[in-house]
Amino acid sequence: MVNELAGKVAVVTGGASGIGAGIVERFLAEGARVVIADIERDRGEDFAATLGADAVFRLTDVSDPDQVGALVAAAVETFGALDVMVNNAGVSSKMHRSFLDDDLADFQRVMAVNVLGVMAGTRDAARQMAASGGGSIVNMSSIGGIQAGGGVMTYRASKAAVIHFTKSAAIELAYYDIRVNTIAPGSIPTPLLASSNSEKDAAELQRFEQAIREQMRADRPLKREGTPEDVAEAALYLAGERSRYVTGTVLVVDGGTSAGKAIRRRSDKKD
Repeated sequence: MVNELAGKVAVVTGGASGIGAGIVERFLAEGARVVIADIERDRGEDFAATLGADAVFRLTDVSDPDQVGALVAAAVETFGALDVMVNNAGVSSKMHRSFLDDDLADFQRVMAVNVLGVMAGTRDAARQMAASGGGSIVNMSSIGGIQAGGGVMTYRASKAAVIHFTKSAAIELAYYDIRVNTIAPGSIPTPLLASSNSEKDAAELQRFEQAIREQMRADRPLKREGTPEDVAEAALYLAGERSRYVTGTVLVVDGGTSAGKAIRRRSDKKD
């Protein structure tokens, strides 16, 4: 479809880089006007400046509900409406060798960004949408919120919370013709993985990330690499009219990773 979001106004949190930036670009290509929210002022302002008059930047820390409320108000003030809210901003928790070594020091920050930020964004967007006839809210989770596994326990717990909250919000907000859905990406190259081990030096961090990516690639049934653009396509579907009868769902974008590990064929094995 062309101009699928023509006339629509969207907010994308964490929109200055990674998956968020991919969503911003896709929405603009489909005719939306977009408010980019992020804590990275310079990156966000520079990014918005390359996109034209239909994109503006708003400095926002989603862990502060007051800033989230101000973000929604700014979108309405700037563009006159709010039709789509993408609660994409997120942070990883620190990766520990063992959960027994986890001091849980980052628990409050991870939950504040990944859960409270999503809840505040959903609530404040819904308040506006309820008064204007409905809309679409897209919350970003992860396959880490679906699949159990070792490491980054707080992150996994936060993303599982996003899924359950989204389903609950979808039930309550359906009365106002507001759809609330979740995307669960997996194996998408973003800065998030590196941030879980930010204390490593550059060379060690590169080796760590390369090893993790290679393991993800080996386990993933589809061999093509996932991209932020793949997640953006999912966000576009959930934002637009094609999904008008879809709410309370989790759309997994992971190349089949959460379905099960890839089957190794004889031809795949090295001599």
